[in-house]
Amino acid sequence: MKFILHVFAALTVLLSANTVSAQSDYPNRPVRILVGFTAGTAPDVSARLLAAKFAESWGVPVTVENVTGAGGNISTDRVAKSSPDGYTLLMGGNPSLVISPSLYEKLPYDPEKDFAPIAQVFVASNILTVHPDVPAKTLQELVALAKAQPGKLTYGHAGIGTSQHLAGELFKYMAHVDITPVAYRGSTAVVPDLLAGRLTMFFGNVVNVLPLVQEGKLRAFAVTSRNRTAVAPELPTMAESGFPGFEAVPWFGLMAPAGTPADIIDKIHRETIKDLALPDVRKSMAQQGLDIIGNSPAEFAAAIKNETPQWAKVIKDAGIKLGN
Repeated sequence: MKFILHVFAALTVLLSANTVSAQSDYPNRPVRILVGFTAGTAPDVSARLLAAKFAESWGVPVTVENVTGAGGNISTDRVAKSSPDGYTLLMGGNPSLVISPSLYEKLPYDPEKDFAPIAQVFVASNILTVHPDVPAKTLQELVALAKAQPGKLTYGHAGIGTSQHLAGELFKYMAHVDITPVAYRGSTAVVPDLLAGRLTMFFGNVVNVLPLVQEGKLRAFAVTSRNRTAVAPELPTMAESGFPGFEAVPWFGLMAPAGTPADIIDKIHRETIKDLALPDVRKSMAQQGLDIIGNSPAEFAAAIKNETPQWAKVIKDAGIKLGN
């Protein structure tokens, strides 16, 4: 009996040593970062910036995989059900983590229990834009146009529950207009139809629409953030434009499945913060209108917990539903 106990103890020590070794040499094989939106969108751009830096530091391939659909919920669910070993990460944002819980009766994942937050990466603005042929030169004229043609104007968005969707519905609620929403799988999927005049308007992410505004291919009215964006300071906020309290912005950050070892989370966090501080990364993100956050796992978790009821109130007050 004593012999068996000694053998069991020895095996326990050996397994523990192997686990520690496996964690301490992380990563020793390719790492994936899942993004719930199309290539070229803000979460995709930031994920690819970090993936390149991670690969350089760690000496292993770090790839970005675009798993689109349901406003990022599909990619979020996939990561929630992945092995908690640090080799499948999520560039997750407020659509799937704090907005969807108030839109869907039941989600296949729990935003607070199924993930290990690493760090919020950025927050950005959306910009209300229209095709130049739309006969409205000001936001007030756009509202008047919508009131004159109830149900005929359209707005595109990057998926149910995204900040673009919420911005469109808030605009309808606050302006008392009837505009038809059209859902896509990401900002880059919306832009072609907007440029072709098949959509009236788009609360597009600054990354995707600002260059087109600057080229004269789109007309911009206002930003959806609380403050003006540094990359287009001439654009007023929606609040400044007659919609007090209007705010609908996207943020995204890195997460791992719940149960991922703490030392792995710590290593990814330290690498993320280090890379977000690099001059070339800061410059690239700033040029695209992405404001770096770079907080701690605890602060990221608190942001999700605190913002969820805030969005729930907005959604309830505005009467926003899945069918909107």
